[in-house]
Amino acid sequence: MAEVSADRLKGRLASLCERLPEAQAESSGPDSRHVRYRVRNKNFAYFTDDHHGNGRLELHCKAPPGEQEALVGAEPGRFFVPPYLGPRGWVGLWLDVAPVDWDEVADLLTEAYRLTAPKRLAAGLD
Repeated sequence: MAEVSADRLKGRLASLCERLPEAQAESSGPDSRHVRYRVRNKNFAYFTDDHHGNGRLELHCKAPPGEQEALVGAEPGRFFVPPYLGPRGWVGLWLDVAPVDWDEVADLLTEAYRLTAPKRLAAGLD
């Protein structure tokens, strides 16, 4: 695993989410180490730092049907099925595996947002 700063990652994710209409980042968890990304009180992504003591930095995103299987199947060293949300089709991305493809992260967050936001807000991205 590459040495990565959780605060730096949270800052980078926040800047990506700021581009999404009405998206909000809310810190949660022990010592505010986790962040949930929401639109109109619905979660579309999570950043987790050492979730349940696993020592990893992760992004969990809502995904369209089939996306989780495709990404995890193609690159299991980068993508995974996250606990709790994985059975609902969400996909996880390890953020402590270098290098992080930030264009890919932006695409994952945008797709998760589109799946969650009201249609009028999501249409504002086009």
